[in-house]
Amino acid sequence: MVTLNVKTEYEQSNVHETIVIFNEEIIGLKNVKKRIQEISALLISGKLRAKAGYVNDNPGLHMSFTGNPGTGKTVVALKMGEILYKLGYSRKGHLVAVSREHLVGQFIGHTAPKTKEVLKSALGGLLFIDEAYYLYKPNNECDYGAEAIEILLQVMENQRDDLVVILAGYKDKMQKFYQSNPGLSSRISNHIYFEDYTREELLEIAQKMIDEQQYAFSEEVKLALLEYIERRIKKPRFANARSIRNALDRIKMRQAKRMFDDGNKVLTKYDLVTFMDSDVRQSSLFTSN
Repeated sequence: MVTLNVKTEYEQSNVHETIVIFNEEIIGLKNVKKRIQEISALLISGKLRAKAGYVNDNPGLHMSFTGNPGTGKTVVALKMGEILYKLGYSRKGHLVAVSREHLVGQFIGHTAPKTKEVLKSALGGLLFIDEAYYLYKPNNECDYGAEAIEILLQVMENQRDDLVVILAGYKDKMQKFYQSNPGLSSRISNHIYFEDYTREELLEIAQKMIDEQQYAFSEEVKLALLEYIERRIKKPRFANARSIRNALDRIKMRQAKRMFDDGNKVLTKYDLVTFMDSDVRQSSLFTSN
């Protein structure tokens, strides 16, 4: 008699460490983490069913990631590839990230070879298509996006055991995209929404980025940065963690300029790694009316 144990299967797959790191390294995204754990549990259950002699069809693993920019969709896709590889549902676990320009040609006969080449490179792993709704332009008769979608549909169905496709983009636009392409929608069983980060989570993300770059925040700088975040969220084209990274790049430039202007000062290691309150508050968010 075959002895079955979920915990043993979980540990033998070596996926436990990946999920723990995933939960610790990824800030926020509680809903996303829950769905990833549910998918992992389903796959482990499938492996146990197979060992017990039951039919275990490969579950539908194609996914849809929707949410605003900078909410970690690509990072989660990378982790998903690692999880699927360790659970034995992906041969390589690698991620190929593309957009419309990588799949759609500009003239007749160009789209099919481009799309097939991308799909070939992704076999055994995951294909991540960002802003997937740009593949479909119904009002343009000369557009070849529909050809790329048709090829994609065939591969998603016929080679679903060897390729996971993740379609990503804004939630509203993706919903319209699926309504216009029911064949795609019917092949995706995992729809995961990436919520925006809170102000506190964005500050935590900033702290993590700064730690990785070997800079330091004082409490005054943290307060200034939190105020910056509160103001930036209300402005157009806010992109969550991406906007925070851009803001930190500008803060580093102001810090460098401040040290340059004070050229006669002998700098210490503390000067090189520490931001000042003024480095944040020189942003136009504070200085403009």
